[in-house]
Amino acid sequence: MELINFSKMHGAGNDFIICKAEDISGIDYSYLAKKVCDRHFGIGADGLMVVEASQVSDIKMNYFNSDGSIGEMCGNGIRCFSKFVYEKGILCKEVFTVETLAGEKKIRLKISGDGKVDKILVDMGIPSLDPKDVPVITDKKTFVNEDVSLKDSSYTLSSILMGVPHTIVFVKEIKEEEVYSIGPKIEKLDIYIRNTNVNFVEVVNEKYIKVDTWERGSGRTLACGTGVCASVFVANLLDYVGKKVEVSVPGGRLYIHIEKDNKVIMEGGAEFIGDGKYYL
Repeated sequence: MELINFSKMHGAGNDFIICKAEDISGIDYSYLAKKVCDRHFGIGADGLMVVEASQVSDIKMNYFNSDGSIGEMCGNGIRCFSKFVYEKGILCKEVFTVETLAGEKKIRLKISGDGKVDKILVDMGIPSLDPKDVPVITDKKTFVNEDVSLKDSSYTLSSILMGVPHTIVFVKEIKEEEVYSIGPKIEKLDIYIRNTNVNFVEVVNEKYIKVDTWERGSGRTLACGTGVCASVFVANLLDYVGKKVEVSVPGGRLYIHIEKDNKVIMEGGAEFIGDGKYYL
């Protein structure tokens, strides 16, 4: 039996276990993710992040979904990750870069008077509308506002790559039961080669939307940072919202800014839940 040091954190209710690579040497990360993320027999979380040294950036983030699958990126996760490496003294920079499977991400921290991380700004990059990048099977140049049949119902879907595949479904009112019933069906549609995250979006006004996400590999979560960014980007593309948008998710609020070059900036907080030791 091995004793593993860990921290548990959340970003807008999206919760994670974070470990340093040196503390879990020789352990398969995918196996560990399934064990620690189990909410009945483990610690309980939406995903596992492992802090590693990087050869190309200031630090490297490895992310695994609760089912053990690899995630290219996680928006709420990278905010937690950034607060972790700063407050644990791993990186003593307020501006730094993080290596992810979705490319290098630039981080800027807002530090409070007591030296703690108050807010985290993440340069999420420029989303791709190319269906080959998502990837989604279509003969169209983009997969935006496309009608797709699901048994007796039809849904209008828009899919982009925001580091990871995201599909947007605009609804008049978000219903939790629809997220649970329709989310997994859209996630695994045959047209999505690597499956897709599914975001149900309710546009309140041009500066404010609500988003509820069914995450690929994790199920419904209280927040999804990349999903919120994707939702705002597509809503702006369709002229539903402006360039600066406040987003309400079940676990809190995030703020998204789309720059002139279509680069997406995400701002939000992150919180420690606790530190502990896990018996593997």
